[in-house]
Amino acid sequence: MGLTDMLAARFNVEAHDSDVRTELVAGLTTFLAMSYIIVVNPFILAEAIQIPGYEFFEVVQMIAISTIVASAIATLVMALYANRPFGLAPGMGLNAFFAFTVVIGLGISWQTALAAVFVEGVLFMALTAVGARKYIIQLFPEPVKRAVGAGIGLFLLFIGLQELQLVVPDDATLVTLGGVFGNPWAILGILGLALTFALWARGITGAIIIGILTTAAAGWALTFAGVFERGVVTPETLPAAQYDITPLAGAFVDGLADIEPLTFALVVFTFFFVDFFDTAGTLIGVSQFGDFLDEDGDLPEMEKPLMADAVGTTVGAMIGTSTVTTYIESSAGIEEGGRTGLTALVVALGFIASLALIPFVAAIPEYASFIALIVVGVMMLQGLVEVDWSNPAWAVSAGLTVTVMPFAYSIADGLAAGIVAYPLIKVALGEYNDVRLGQYVLAVLLVVYYVLQTRGVIL
Repeated sequence: MGLTDMLAARFNVEAHDSDVRTELVAGLTTFLAMSYIIVVNPFILAEAIQIPGYEFFEVVQMIAISTIVASAIATLVMALYANRPFGLAPGMGLNAFFAFTVVIGLGISWQTALAAVFVEGVLFMALTAVGARKYIIQLFPEPVKRAVGAGIGLFLLFIGLQELQLVVPDDATLVTLGGVFGNPWAILGILGLALTFALWARGITGAIIIGILTTAAAGWALTFAGVFERGVVTPETLPAAQYDITPLAGAFVDGLADIEPLTFALVVFTFFFVDFFDTAGTLIGVSQFGDFLDEDGDLPEMEKPLMADAVGTTVGAMIGTSTVTTYIESSAGIEEGGRTGLTALVVALGFIASLALIPFVAAIPEYASFIALIVVGVMMLQGLVEVDWSNPAWAVSAGLTVTVMPFAYSIADGLAAGIVAYPLIKVALGEYNDVRLGQYVLAVLLVVYYVLQTRGVIL
């Protein structure tokens, strides 16, 4: 039996109306579509993770290695255990929550934040094993499930617009259009964004990573030519390559020492809440693209991919990165025909191979890396077509899910808004019998949570 036959048999490819070649191409497509995380995640987390004796860009390299390893392990579990064509990596939005809300905003040490991610990862593995996560996710109202992908997209789009300074703070209106034409870096970022959109519109595989690298190369060239001031790291000024991540690996253990138990419990609970709803939303959003959901909007054997992200989250925290989740960019490979874990296996191998590129990661400018957020955000908005906007319960629930996410700067808050709104509108319409008991209970629990949160009782 040849290698092709072995792979086809191992992943049951034919039964999923696919073939080995299609799966390989799909896996490469997905990896190219999501590989920007190798660049973007380190820059986000490095804002919060500061290690004495190490420069910023050395920390970026360490986090890049942790990102790659955690992504590879989680995606291997997805491939070999769940047999689904989904790639996994530290989640966009979740990493921002880790860095800007928990560490920078709340003043929690990054070691403690990693410890909290580790604990909630272990909890997720336990809950997944007994089927509790699957049950709760199935209670999400269908309009929420159909709208969550677009909501996450709008959230990422908003972050990307801020990072490129297309949108800036304003005292009168909170946000306004930025004065980008006075900032050469912002102009280059916009040109790179236009290129990336053009490549994506023409169906070019790896459009996002091509756009990032092209924009970065243009910035390096302009810096060498003296057009841009030499404040950015370029290949000629790279710090020495190093693969030692010992300052990160195991740092979560330090986060468990000398911490006030109640404070730590609240941090874990906050991570647990946000991660639970963010992961559920992203997994449903990806499955929605692949038409894997059943007539009720549920993913069959959901506990298997849920276990993959739980394992990835736990391992990721151990080696120094934020929560790992299923990536919406998996839809790129699914559109290429990927239907089995063989697609995910190729993605995992792509991450492993990318370890050789670590020395260059720190030289990618932020104005180039954040292009990905805007492009991915736009891609995800297509999920809105599956919402029945003529139905009041769907319109209100889905509409709040999509809009609250960026406005509250939280995926979890958007999901909660949609989950709470659905039974309220159903009762107003006299259709209370259409709402399951568990959906009422979930809505009430969320209301209690937010009442306590806004009163300062919890984080």
